[in-house]
Amino acid sequence: MSGTGPVEPGEGTHAWDGDAWHGTGDPGAAPPPRSRGRLAEAYTRHRRAVIAAASAVALALTGGYVYATRPQDPPPPVTPMPSQVVTVAYLGERQTPAGTLEGAFSFAVELTVDAGPPVTVQRIVQPSAALALSTEPRTPFRTRVGHPHRITVTAYVTDCTSAPRSARLPFIDVTLRNTRAIQSHSFILGERYAQDLSKAIEVACGNEQAS
Repeated sequence: MSGTGPVEPGEGTHAWDGDAWHGTGDPGAAPPPRSRGRLAEAYTRHRRAVIAAASAVALALTGGYVYATRPQDPPPPVTPMPSQVVTVAYLGERQTPAGTLEGAFSFAVELTVDAGPPVTVQRIVQPSAALALSTEPRTPFRTRVGHPHRITVTAYVTDCTSAPRSARLPFIDVTLRNTRAIQSHSFILGERYAQDLSKAIEVACGNEQAS
């Protein structure tokens, strides 16, 4: 070849752009490593910290999911209202306690708590203003499931003109309290109680009129 001009690259020579390596003529030589960006260098320097932080986040998310989807304990049972678990049954006439007023009459009832916490009997009264009551044991007293409470009730006629002589469904009012509520509830004691009550009022008021 003659003349002047640009030198042709020799066999095995590779050209690189910009600041890249232009080759040495050795076809077996590897190119130098390319420079990394700042983000890649920061990741390399802090790789362990990044992996640890990512693991912590994943663990926290997993723990939160497990906590949110864990089996829930059933809620505790709601305490029933006292009137829903108390029954009062009429047991019949009883001998009037010594020392009571003339014309008084006595009968017995049995109070039972069917479920729930103990119940306190705060008061037992008659809805009729013509009758007054006293009880043995005296109120207030407490009773609980499995321990029926027998109560002797003594009634006094205070006004014969308005006494319920022929009441068909006479009842007593009982004030009850448990850990949930205080209630005043009317308990109907049945036909037998109605008959005994009418008879006792007739006797009491008949004696009063005779005297």
